[in-house]
Amino acid sequence: MNVLLVDDEAFALKVLTRQLARIGYDSVRTFERAADAMQLLDSDAHGVELVFCDLQMPDIDGVEFVRHLAHVGYRGALVVVSGEDDRVLHAAEKLAQAHGIPVLGALSKPVTPKRLLEVMDRFAGMRKFEPGREHRAFSASELARAIDNGELVNQYQPKVAMETAALVGVEALVRWRHPQAGLVFPDQFIPLAEENGLIDALGAAVLDAALAQSRRWQEIGLALQMAVNVSMDSLASLDFPDMVLAHVGRAGVEMASLTLEITESRLMRDMRAQLDTLARLRLKRVRLSIDDFGTGHSSLVQLRDVPFNELKLDRSFVTGAADNGSLKAIVAATVAMAGQLGMTSVAEGIESREDWDFLRKLGCDVAQGYFIARPMFGDELPAWAQGWALRRGTLTSPARAATDGLGRTEA
Repeated sequence: MNVLLVDDEAFALKVLTRQLARIGYDSVRTFERAADAMQLLDSDAHGVELVFCDLQMPDIDGVEFVRHLAHVGYRGALVVVSGEDDRVLHAAEKLAQAHGIPVLGALSKPVTPKRLLEVMDRFAGMRKFEPGREHRAFSASELARAIDNGELVNQYQPKVAMETAALVGVEALVRWRHPQAGLVFPDQFIPLAEENGLIDALGAAVLDAALAQSRRWQEIGLALQMAVNVSMDSLASLDFPDMVLAHVGRAGVEMASLTLEITESRLMRDMRAQLDTLARLRLKRVRLSIDDFGTGHSSLVQLRDVPFNELKLDRSFVTGAADNGSLKAIVAATVAMAGQLGMTSVAEGIESREDWDFLRKLGCDVAQGYFIARPMFGDELPAWAQGWALRRGTLTSPARAATDGLGRTEA
């Protein structure tokens, strides 16, 4: 595994190289000039798996370097390192992600062994769970056949109440078990489904599988809230609530055990049909969650107009919030607002004990993220739940009152 360090400070390179060696990463190349690192990447971009890049360099700054990584088709991960303030680091991180480069973290100088270990643990997890993941183009007809042939499968990521650390629900995350490409993630086919009129069929397949799994868990004593993602395109159909009711009825579960997570992937010109559908779903006791709050079109307008039960903080605000002043302020204000509106607050993207403790102290209701568990297949969850029951006591204090973690109000 090849690691590339780019920093104009020779001492910083020596310290970081030594820190990496102590935790088992000794295949490291260092460059004091970004131009020299770019020459290597021009000839062998795919041979490098991880790059640490300083932002403030004299010849070519970190932003230009990130742009070059994208230009040469770099497929590895990136760690941004700098003495700049948190907001500049965050902006650089978002820029890299916009170029399609996975960012493991933004580290302030001097880099502490603890923060470095967190980043490298994240990198190890990425290599283990998404080995060789590459984006490729799929056709609409290929996706349609996959839906018909039952190639779509769900994984489930646990959600736990922050006060008690009790398992209270899961989010269903669709994957495409492609016969040649392996397990394909939703960012590679959901937009394709929305653009080609396949999203309703895809959504129905996901919902059916999720509800059937919910019933199987229920039969062995695991009564969990099941969250399923829904496209705003599907909500344009006035028959959608009746379709949901039919699916729930066939599965033999309670309507109130279903949460629909809704993200606006694109702005709707006429919201009348969606508002009609969402209001009827609430009347049928289906829970509604505004997903990825604070990004895209998921905003205060939706909180004002749509009867959501739940507000889900996007991972871009949650991951690393405990160590970032700007994120702390945004998360604290959002959790407080959810409480004042009588909504359940859910934090996704919790990846460290520090973020868990920070969100718990704020009074956030529900947690989701790699610190708790990665997405897993349905038959794996009962064994995980047994292990979690042993771990949860380390994450709570007996002085705090118990709650079911599913919200302050229910209508």
